[in-house]
Amino acid sequence: MKSELLQSKSIWIKIVLILIGMTMPLWLSVERSGLAAVIERLQAAPSGATLMMAAFGLVMLNTVRALPHYIGALLLGDELGVKLNRPWLKVAVPLIIIPLVYALINGYNSINYHFGGPAIFLLLSIAVLHFLGNGQLRPVFKAFILAQLLFGFQWLDTVLFLSAFGFGGGQISMEVKSMAAELGFGSTLSFYSLVFFAVFIVNATFLAVYLTVAEQKAKMRQDLDIARLDMVESRSGREALHLVHDLKTPLSLMEGLNSLIQMKTKDDEILQYTNKISSSIQATSDMVSEILYHEKKNWCTLKTFIEYVRANKLSDSATIYAFDLSADENIEIYINKIRMTRALVNLIDNASDAVEGKKDAKVTIATKVEQSGILIGVKDNGHGISQSNINKIWNAGYSTKSHPGVGLTFVKNVVNEHGAELSIESEQGVGTTFWIHLPKERVRDENTDYG
Repeated sequence: MKSELLQSKSIWIKIVLILIGMTMPLWLSVERSGLAAVIERLQAAPSGATLMMAAFGLVMLNTVRALPHYIGALLLGDELGVKLNRPWLKVAVPLIIIPLVYALINGYNSINYHFGGPAIFLLLSIAVLHFLGNGQLRPVFKAFILAQLLFGFQWLDTVLFLSAFGFGGGQISMEVKSMAAELGFGSTLSFYSLVFFAVFIVNATFLAVYLTVAEQKAKMRQDLDIARLDMVESRSGREALHLVHDLKTPLSLMEGLNSLIQMKTKDDEILQYTNKISSSIQATSDMVSEILYHEKKNWCTLKTFIEYVRANKLSDSATIYAFDLSADENIEIYINKIRMTRALVNLIDNASDAVEGKKDAKVTIATKVEQSGILIGVKDNGHGISQSNINKIWNAGYSTKSHPGVGLTFVKNVVNEHGAELSIESEQGVGTTFWIHLPKERVRDENTDYG
C-alpha cells in the first residue's frame, strides 16, 4: 500500500501544492506583489481610497500565498482518507500540515507569518465541511468552498478591534491598521472589512449547504435506481429459477428413457449415440444446478470455459475481440461456470463501453499462469480510469455512465464466492485490465472425455 501511495501521481500533485505554498514568500513578496508601493503611497499622501486599496491588496496577497498549501492539505487528507480507509485522516492531515507549514515559513522568513484567528477558523471550517457532508462532499467542491472561506476570513485581519483576539498580528497587517487609526479611518476600514467578510462567508455557507443537499439527492437517486434494478432482477431471477427448476423433470425423464434404450440394445452405433445423449444430459443437469445453487461448482477446462463465454457473449457481438491465451487450455478450474461466465461477460461489456467510438478499439480476453494461480483477464485500450475513480468503482451504484453501476459489484461477489481475487491495472490514455485470480488447480488428461 505504501509503494502504491508513493507511486500515485495525484498524491504527488497535492504534495507539490503544499510545497508551493511553503515557498510562496520567496517569490511572491510584498514588493513583488505591488503592496509595498501602495503602502508607500499611503504614507506619502494618506487617503481613504489608498487605505482601502492597501487593505484589499493585503487580503489578496495573504489569500494567494495561503491558498496552495490549504488546498493541497485538504485534498491530500481526502485522498489518504479514502485510499487508506481512514476517514479521520480527512481532518487530521490538514490540522497537522497547515500549522507545520506556518512554522517552516517562520523558520526561514524574516517577516513573521502570523498563525492567528483566520487560520484557526479555516481549520475548523475544514472539519465542518467534512462532517457537514458526512464525508461525501466531493474534494473539488470542498476546495472551491475553502477558497471563498479563506478570502472571507482574511478580511478579519484588517478589523481594528479584533487585534486583541489574535487577528491581524502580522507586520504588514499591523502597519495598515495603525495607519487607518492615525487617519481616523479605523471604524470605516473595520466596517468594510466586516461587510466583505460577511458576504464571502455567507456565500460559502449557502454554497456548502446547496452542494451537500445536491450530493445527498444524487446519492438517494442512485440508491433508488439500484433498489429498482434489484427488484426487477429479483423478480426476473425468481421466475427464471422456477423455470430452470422445472427443467429437471424432463431431464430426468430423458435420462431414464436413454438408460432404457441402452439396456434394450446391443447395437454399438446406437450405444455410441446414447452415450453422447447421456453426456449432454449430464452437462445440462450440471448447468441447471449451477444456476439454481450459486455454491455449486464443477471441474471445467480453460478451453471449455472460454468457448462457453464465446458462445454466450462473443458470437452475437459486433465488437471484434482478440485472445491472448497463454495458459494451458487443458488446465482445469473448479468454478460455477454459469456465474463465472456472467462475471466475465460483465467485464467484457465494461471493456466494450470503454473502447466505444475508438478507431483502433481493441478488447482482449487473456489467460496466464503465475505462481499464485490461474489468471483470466479482460483488457481494453480505452481511456483508462483515474486514480480517484479506481477507489470508487467497487461501490454499488457508482458508474461513470448514465445507468447504475452494479456490474462490478456482481463480479466481485462471484469472485469472492470462488475464493479468488479481482485486481485492476489502469493507466489513463492507455487502457484498463481486470484480472480474476483463481487458485491453481490441475491439468486435464488429454485422453479424458470432458463435457
